[in-house]
Amino acid sequence: MLVDCDQCAVRGPACSGCVVTVLLGSTPDGVEWDETERAALGVLADSGLVPPLRLVPTHSHRKRAVG
Repeated sequence: MLVDCDQCAVRGPACSGCVVTVLLGSTPDGVEWDETERAALGVLADSGLVPPLRLVPTHSHRKRAVG
């Protein structure tokens, strides 16, 4: 999963409560987490040790099927 803070619809107001800012100290241009890392962050967030990922993409990266 690519987390691109520049493409987050709630950048600014939600940054202080987002795991990206807490772990990295700022909002980077982009950070990529694999499924294992995302699962680990989910466990930490569910335990209250870090805030959850607050990313709200401004656009979808889904590819449409052509047919």
